[in-house]
Amino acid sequence: MASAQFLFSPSVYPSLTSKASGQLPGKKAALPSFFRHGSCSRDRKNQFCRYSSRKVVALDAAYGRRQVEIAYDPEDKVNRWADEADKNSGLSRLTLFSPCKVNVFLRITGKREDGFHDLASLFHVISLGDTIKFSLSPTRRKDHLSSNVPGVPVDDRNLIIKALNLYRRKTGSDNFFWIHLDKRVPTGAGLGGGSSNAATALWAANQFNGCLATEKELQEWSGEIGSDIPFFFSHGAAYCTGRGENSHLTPEQLFILIGCCLELILFQIVEEIPSPISLDLPMVLIKPQEACPTGEVYKAIKSEELVLVPVMQCLRLEQTSTVDPGSLLERILHHGISQDVCINDLEPPAFEVLPSLKRLKQRVLAASRGEYSAVFMSGSGSTIVGIGSPDPPQFIYDDDDYKDVFISEAHFLTRGENEWYSERSSTITSSYSKNDLSKEIQ
Repeated sequence: MASAQFLFSPSVYPSLTSKASGQLPGKKAALPSFFRHGSCSRDRKNQFCRYSSRKVVALDAAYGRRQVEIAYDPEDKVNRWADEADKNSGLSRLTLFSPCKVNVFLRITGKREDGFHDLASLFHVISLGDTIKFSLSPTRRKDHLSSNVPGVPVDDRNLIIKALNLYRRKTGSDNFFWIHLDKRVPTGAGLGGGSSNAATALWAANQFNGCLATEKELQEWSGEIGSDIPFFFSHGAAYCTGRGENSHLTPEQLFILIGCCLELILFQIVEEIPSPISLDLPMVLIKPQEACPTGEVYKAIKSEELVLVPVMQCLRLEQTSTVDPGSLLERILHHGISQDVCINDLEPPAFEVLPSLKRLKQRVLAASRGEYSAVFMSGSGSTIVGIGSPDPPQFIYDDDDYKDVFISEAHFLTRGENEWYSERSSTITSSYSKNDLSKEIQ
């Protein structure tokens, strides 16, 4: 009686060759899984396993050898599967990087006749950030947010949820999401982590809905829930000024509410500029465990006409820097970052509220020995930034007063056209306090 067996070429399935004898296995050997030598995803049609055509040889013991070659392209089949999946279900999950920012300089330029204060700042995205995972919720009734940090609000107090609600209100979308926030950016740091999360959520919602809105519309809408959020829809660098024209708040209300977010309604105008700074320039971020309450910083500012709630000794606006912020931008563009251009008019009131922050900056400057081209506070604090080296001074490791500080290296970061920000693989967070992170109400 004739018998037949199938031999598979070892060049196609090398795992079928016996390791001990080098002979092909018997007919009882299990056939390999179709995806044995790789993994396949049907979420994205341009990700698939690569396999060549198969050659099957049939041996008939009674009548001699006959060969039949069957060729087909499983890669093409996977492509068709992916196309069909995309057509039927669309995007179902997305993971995005949510970077933070620094203020290279921040100038309070004066007081207007209507009582508001003009500000100007160079914002730049940096490579430290959170990771946010989005998945479509099948219920279409409610967003579900979780976080790796206990205490982070997961209800509509969180800017992520506010951003998703805003997108649905503006577009009529009925998509709801499961979201997981992997938090790395500390709070009370002057780095805009919560605002970046909101911008990232708006970008994600738009991707899930086939880009119903333009980036310009997303940028304009985002100002309704926080005025530093529009900055993240730049390509990473922007010259931001604020005049408060659209605000219906009195100056007193403005400065009281500002405690929730440094740029709550201060930064109204975003002028995108090409990055004036090399993306290879390293920096170190050092944030003490103590946060610097922004409201207290702003309460520590007064002018002759408007006195807000005093905290310690109040700083007069007349004592802030007189340097034109436009000239600071020009000097950075032509000569790079130096200590004399990294002016932050919020440092004096912040240092009054948190004297230990002033000591930290002074010690970093004294210990740098030229290692840093500039040392400054970002935003309203309490992060001290050292530009020029990714490493903190040795005293940060040696002094018990700084055993709980947050330390991270970072670089300046931009994004491409129609792309969101991508994480740099070299960014390393050395340490941080989860207790500090959990205090955030975004």
